[in-house]
Parts: sequence; structure tokens; C-alpha cells
Amino acid sequence: MKLKVIVHEAEEGGFWAEVPGIPGCVTQGDDYDELIENIYEAVEAALLVDVKKIKISDKDRIIEVAV
Repeated sequence: MKLKVIVHEAEEGGFWAEVPGIPGCVTQGDDYDELIENIYEAVEAALLVDVKKIKISDKDRIIEVAV
């Protein structure tokens, strides 16, 4: 999966980024390398779903797909 990320220079220094394809997915970093690491963490956290909170029956299946 490839996502577009918009990187902004922060007025106070460093950078911040937003992922338009995932509403509310934003992060920041003191430098560009830290920002890139934080983008991966933010996207993972935004897409993480706790299947224990979802009601599933014995007939249901949980699968993972890569896109």
C-alpha cells in the first residue's frame, strides 16, 4: 500500500505531516528522519484494529490482506 503524505515545515522548527487518506492521521518530528519514523508509527496506529472488541461467531474468519 502506498499513501500520500503531506510534509509541512513547522513554524517553531522541525516538521509535521498529515496523511489525507486517513482522516486524523498526523504526526511531527524535530527533524526529517524522526518525522519519517513517526509517520510509520502514526499510520500503523491509525489502521490498528482490536478484533477482540468486534463480535464474531465461529463461522466468521479473520484474515489479513496486503494492498
